[in-house]
Amino acid sequence: MNAFNVKSQLLELGDPIRAVHSLRFFKTGKGQYGEGDKFIGCTVPQTRSVAAKYSKLPLEEVAHLLKDEIHECRLCALVILTNKYNKANELDRFEILNFYISHTNYINNWDLVDISAHKIVGEWFKNREDRSLIYQLADSDLLWDQRIAIVSTFTLIRNNDFNDILSLSEKFLSHKHDLIHKACGWMLREVGKRDEAVLTYFLEQFAHQMPRTMLRYSIEKFDEELRKHYLNIKK
Repeated sequence: MNAFNVKSQLLELGDPIRAVHSLRFFKTGKGQYGEGDKFIGCTVPQTRSVAAKYSKLPLEEVAHLLKDEIHECRLCALVILTNKYNKANELDRFEILNFYISHTNYINNWDLVDISAHKIVGEWFKNREDRSLIYQLADSDLLWDQRIAIVSTFTLIRNNDFNDILSLSEKFLSHKHDLIHKACGWMLREVGKRDEAVLTYFLEQFAHQMPRTMLRYSIEKFDEELRKHYLNIKK
């Protein structure tokens, strides 16, 4: 059982037409955030089905898979990792967390972050008071570390714990990249689903400063009149 076996199965499932579409969808052109990434055209369900067969893949083999140039190999590695984390004891979870944090330069597109950050980083900090690691990620110069910090709060939000995403969203008000705007807006929308008053309080303070994408994502579930109210504040 090794990374080569996993990659071979993924290659068998690849679809060249879907791969071409993925190159555009994940912005792989020169100067774009996914520049140079390679795809073979596996669907996410196909990738998950392969990952399910390799839940006992050793971490050193997961590392080989995560370092692969093919996007679906990295995605599969992360699904394997989240599956391992879900079944692990506390000591093994800590090892997986450290493995994840030490390989974030390979978690280098939004889908890779979004499929894993809340299931590993978020789960680890769910019942812990010291969340300084999340803020270290947010302070990183690496875009993907920053998005990991944001998306990790999804698990906290699901437990009605909103303080960290409110702090991070305020921190990233002046961020330049729309992938950060989208992530913050998405998480704020999740806050609003659980406690609209918390979201509206944040919006009353910061809507005029929020990047328009962040604002639009955050108010997506509001009724039309309330959406217009906050969009007008932004003007």
